[in-house]
Amino acid sequence: MNNNYIQVFGARERNLKNIDVKIPKKEITVFTGVSGSGKSSLVFDTIAAESQRQLNETYTSFIRHRMPHYGQPDVDTIENLSVAFVINQKRLGGNARSTVGTVTDIYSLLRLLFSRIGKPFVGYSDVFSFNNPTGMCNHCEGLGKIETIDIERLLDKNRSLNQGAIRFPTFEPGGWRLTRYIYSGFFDNDKKIQDYSQEELEMLLYADGIKVKNPTPEWHKTSLYEGLIPRIERSFLKKEDGEKVRYKKEIEGFVTKQDCPHCHGTRLNDKVLSCKIDGKNISDCSIMQISELLEFIQRIDIPVAATIISELVSRLLHMESIGLGYLSLCRETSTLSGGESQRIKMVSQLGSSLTDLTYIFDEPSIGLHPHDINKINGLMKLLRDKGNTVLIVEHDPDIIKIADHVIDMGPGAGIHGGEIVYQGNLLQLKESNTLTGKYLSYHPKLKSQTRKPNGWLSIQNAALHNLKNISVKIPRGVMTVVTGVAGSGKSTLINQVLPRFYPEIVFIDQKGVQATKRSNIATYTGIFDRIRKLFAKENGVNTSLFSFNSQGACPVCKGLGMTYTDLAFMDTIVTLCEECHGNRFTDEVLQYKLRDKNISDILKMTVTEAMDFFREKDIATVLKRLSDVGITYITLGQPLNTLSGGELQRIKLASELENGRQIYVLDEPSTGLHMADIKQLNNVMNRLVEHNSTLIVIEHNLDIICQADWVIDLGPYGGQNGGKIMFTGLPEDLVKCKDSLTGSYLKKYITGI
Repeated sequence: MNNNYIQVFGARERNLKNIDVKIPKKEITVFTGVSGSGKSSLVFDTIAAESQRQLNETYTSFIRHRMPHYGQPDVDTIENLSVAFVINQKRLGGNARSTVGTVTDIYSLLRLLFSRIGKPFVGYSDVFSFNNPTGMCNHCEGLGKIETIDIERLLDKNRSLNQGAIRFPTFEPGGWRLTRYIYSGFFDNDKKIQDYSQEELEMLLYADGIKVKNPTPEWHKTSLYEGLIPRIERSFLKKEDGEKVRYKKEIEGFVTKQDCPHCHGTRLNDKVLSCKIDGKNISDCSIMQISELLEFIQRIDIPVAATIISELVSRLLHMESIGLGYLSLCRETSTLSGGESQRIKMVSQLGSSLTDLTYIFDEPSIGLHPHDINKINGLMKLLRDKGNTVLIVEHDPDIIKIADHVIDMGPGAGIHGGEIVYQGNLLQLKESNTLTGKYLSYHPKLKSQTRKPNGWLSIQNAALHNLKNISVKIPRGVMTVVTGVAGSGKSTLINQVLPRFYPEIVFIDQKGVQATKRSNIATYTGIFDRIRKLFAKENGVNTSLFSFNSQGACPVCKGLGMTYTDLAFMDTIVTLCEECHGNRFTDEVLQYKLRDKNISDILKMTVTEAMDFFREKDIATVLKRLSDVGITYITLGQPLNTLSGGELQRIKLASELENGRQIYVLDEPSTGLHMADIKQLNNVMNRLVEHNSTLIVIEHNLDIICQADWVIDLGPYGGQNGGKIMFTGLPEDLVKCKDSLTGSYLKKYITGI
């Protein structure tokens, strides 16, 4: 056995065609190919899954049950496998107590520094934690924010209590909580709230623990009166019980968050905040952006803290080196994008002294400007040079170029993919005849004829987050691409400020649609109803027979095609349903045919196969739109919760293709797309504009920028060093703009120099 390679034999997971492959260890291997070609099936569903499954099997069953569960991939054998770390695009998420500082451990080092050299001494490192009762602000319990009830939303002042003046759930007429107020004897229940005296309003809203003197007979004798605000806070805001969960959406409509008036958002108590280093307390340091904090820490020259300072500087430099210098330690992890989350996970690994590992990356270029991709490339090489194997699934030519070895999957997508069409070095890939090879050799050009605007969208004095009070005009009736490095202010300007001026904007983003195991492309686009009616008409039976959520569903798996067996302290077993063999329906239903295909056959068809099968215009039109946005390889029955963010975005885009006269915003639509797919995406975006729509695209991809009619570039850098308009105008003028980082990279891209 050759220990220098990971060797995979007979990989058949998803669309893989029983492939064998050798992957060199301690090198960077990039996996390329069109969307749906089998890259993820090989790298994540086979290699990573088997590595993590075997590692998990070394633990006790008690521990295994508390870890992610990995089924055995469909592969003959994998030899010479090392422990794999998957660094993916999954957002870090977390609650309000999880911040960039806590998740990277930089805040722990900062706490240690303040406990050693901060003046006056207020305690050891634990006391500087906002998650510790001795350090947190007692009023907001270390959250930095308090939830308050918006009185204007809570009360309809044109109504009386009997007419439903209290809008909060369970306080409406007939709601049991309202009885506390109408039986108290304190109020005229038919008097409009706007006619209450100041004392009556205070009593209704804020009184607490008052003994009732003249209640109605229905009043419970031992009860004390409690005003609306303390009651709602006690029953809904301070509890994590079923009531809060049950009315979560409704509560959000009445609650506003604001900085805690006691700690002013710092999360810590006054004693902790009195401890300072060079005039700054730990909260001041957390608020600084990382590049600024780095400069502050580097200026501290106290020998007793040299080791801590050295480690802090090292971690902060890593953050800056991957283009996250614009973040601050107090930033909540739930507000980070997928790309930012992935890069933070990278930082954690760089501090590790482990070697001989396999690091697996899922499109690390996502969310990154070409300027930042060079930094990521440096990190990949660092991980390799520490003696690790680095596997990268990627479409971006700038990351493909650092590969020691390239494995190109294809030739097409879905059933037309799943094979290795090339493996070797980059130079020979460019000379190969594969789709990837052709596009790597392709010489891009700027759009030869740009459209003329038919009006303008105007933003005045935008100053949200890092935007520097900017005013800008966006042309109507053309395709505008908004560019700039990560953190430069693109999303703030377009996703948050623009809708304030133009609330009619339609956002086509990558957020999940209502995706469950039971929703799929056919149900989401509405064509499944039509397909079921066709089957019913053809066979003279009831339409509900052909629903896997209704009458015709297999009784064993309830129409899922799979059975899920929870073995308590062992892994949950997911198996093909023995009754219907994954077909979802009863044998009776499967007897009914439409042009020699049963309903299960239809759900197993890819979009391409369905286009060949369906002659019905209404179905064919929807399938053509799905094909146009590049998701031909997905089956009609594939659950939506198994699709990527980019695939979901393209499904939403397909549903808008025949609409017109809208203002659309697309946020990084190139996510997850091969260079060949981007050409098709450009055609789709141009089609939207041709239907008299205005298209605004937030994007880093240089091929898409080449196709713009108009460009707005923000920068120059991220965070506090961004938020300015660097350029607005035609792409051909952007390449001449010396102040624009995007301009310089675009010029290099089209000239090859």
